[in-house]
Amino acid sequence: MNSRAPLDAVLIAGPTASGKSALALELAQRTGGMIVNADSKQVYTDLRVLSARPAEADEAKAPHRLYGHIDAAENYSVAAFLADAAAVLDEARKSAALPIFVGGTGLYFKALTRGLSKAPPVPADIRAGIRMRLEADGPHVLHAELATRDPSVAARLNPADRVRIARALEIVVATGRSIDFWNRENSAPLVDPSRAVKLFLAPERSELYARIDARFDAMLANGALDEVRALAQRKLDPLLPAMKAHGVPDLIKHLNDEITLAEAAEQGKLDTRHYAKRQFTWFRHQLADWTRVAPEEARGVLARLI
Repeated sequence: MNSRAPLDAVLIAGPTASGKSALALELAQRTGGMIVNADSKQVYTDLRVLSARPAEADEAKAPHRLYGHIDAAENYSVAAFLADAAAVLDEARKSAALPIFVGGTGLYFKALTRGLSKAPPVPADIRAGIRMRLEADGPHVLHAELATRDPSVAARLNPADRVRIARALEIVVATGRSIDFWNRENSAPLVDPSRAVKLFLAPERSELYARIDARFDAMLANGALDEVRALAQRKLDPLLPAMKAHGVPDLIKHLNDEITLAEAAEQGKLDTRHYAKRQFTWFRHQLADWTRVAPEEARGVLARLI
């Protein structure tokens, strides 16, 4: 990649609280770029604080797309993200703006650069039933069922990998075919990976965990509890993605006088640290060709590649 090569996009991924948004904003201001959200929680209108969406002042400094445009009552999918991303890419290309995708949802980046499985939609009742069983019985029970229905896929999955086990089981129950069958029938990618800068910010773990904890405290100081109170009053399905965002279930427990605010905050921080660890692992295994870089070195790397 060099300055003369046309770029489809810049893709900036990394664990939560690694400094992705600030880096994307700086790049957008330097290049006249358009920032596009690739975080599955920052799409929700109801989660500005707890999803750490960019501040309104930052949004005013450069075009931002796909932030806060989905109601918490919706179950936003990877397919829906791709449809929205296609429209944004068309807008960016017409205005000659560099698309800068930034976020921590690996499935979004994988679908952008490798296409999406053509598996038919999973019926809502099947999806809901499997998700309820996942919550009630845990991933190991579902993994054992998957091993009888789709043994080759089950053999590859960690028995604790809740998301991938549930998805694989949903597909085989709904279609009678393995997820491997459908993955061989991918749609064309929206972004050519050979014409994209692909960075994964990889902070030192102890520093990242300290930033996660400090950010959660800042969220509480900036209205996270009121945000969750308003969300809880809507009485939405607790299995919806917005209702499972880090901090939401525990702050609801606090609002219901089940635990103290300190206990809710500590659990929210712990869940977020565990999520960050899973993000490292997922990208290492699923998108191994991405450039891993320390956040403090990312600006220099981008300057050389763009």
